[in-house]
Amino acid sequence: MEEGRLVFVVHKHKATSLHYDFRLEIGGVMPSWSIPKGPTLDSSMKRLAMPTGDHDLEYRKFEGAIPGGSPGAGPVMIWDNGTYIPEIEIRKGVRKEVTDAAEFDKVARQSLQEGNLKFRLYGKKLKGSFALVRTAGIRGRESWLLIKHKDEFCEAGYNANDHDYSSVSGLPFSQIGKEEKA
Repeated sequence: MEEGRLVFVVHKHKATSLHYDFRLEIGGVMPSWSIPKGPTLDSSMKRLAMPTGDHDLEYRKFEGAIPGGSPGAGPVMIWDNGTYIPEIEIRKGVRKEVTDAAEFDKVARQSLQEGNLKFRLYGKKLKGSFALVRTAGIRGRESWLLIKHKDEFCEAGYNANDHDYSSVSGLPFSQIGKEEKA
């Protein structure tokens, strides 16, 4: 936990296909979801989010190339990072942040188990209120939707690919991992 908040990271990753890995700190690890089209600030769009398993909390700092022959081989960029605070719905469409830092992890874990996790992101690119909602699944596989709630940070037509630089190094995705080979 940093600054009294939980952390998140979004990795842009080119393995077998280009996708974005959305990771939230919960219970000392980072449950992760692969988002093929990337996250958006457009509240009219819902993004498919396929669970990929938990990652170590330290992995949020990784940017570079996963070597060939390894699972997930290819470049990994820190597309966005920051902190988040879980939210609770006090009535339909009205949410508030959990104000007690001691409750952050408990609320996040319980909401994740229930399949309806609401949170406010404080990232460099992603800001405002979001939800991850478990769906009925696709062909027997668990699936979720990443949804941007309507708030002051909404941006119609927002496309993650239009923001193709690392929030840490400033490098474009095409340059990630290249410095390791030089």
